[in-house]
Amino acid sequence: MAPTSSVALLCALLLAAFFTSSAASDAPFLVAHKKVALTRPKPGVERLAVSLDLYNQGSATAYDVTINDDSWPKEVFELVSGEVSKTLERLEPGSTASHAFVLETKAQGRFQGSPAVIKYRVPTKAVLQEAYSTPILPLDILAERPPVQKFEFAKKLVVKYGALVSVVSFVLAFIYLVASPSKSGGAKAGKKRR
Repeated sequence: MAPTSSVALLCALLLAAFFTSSAASDAPFLVAHKKVALTRPKPGVERLAVSLDLYNQGSATAYDVTINDDSWPKEVFELVSGEVSKTLERLEPGSTASHAFVLETKAQGRFQGSPAVIKYRVPTKAVLQEAYSTPILPLDILAERPPVQKFEFAKKLVVKYGALVSVVSFVLAFIYLVASPSKSGGAKAGKKRR
């Protein structure tokens, strides 16, 4: 009787695991990516364009989705456009949503932002579900940056290897001209045969 009871227990565990995994796979799975772009519209002022991209990679709809990114201290950052939070009625499986806002700062320093918090409702669960966006790298607000030189890298390559590339190009062109058959010589040979 011991082998049959262990087989029955094993079957019961497998069925429980199957139903648990099938119930878990029929749920929304939200992934959020947070990005920040820094610009300087004028000296002493820096703007941060914050964007959040939200993806539902699950197999069910997420309802009452709230995106909240209030990790920006009001003493340092001023909201220029948009809102730090957004509410969506629903987010279907496989669909995306975006949220963006612009902040401005006049204070210099290093800032480490927290991930945005996303809360949503699943019809099969009474408790609101939470997801977090990707964190951002530390920001050096109003840091001294060297001026960006466009084509500086290409210029260094031309200075360093330009002469070598020219010599190799001339040698290859000469070899091609010497090794390739002359069209005029082939045409003359064809006329002599007639």
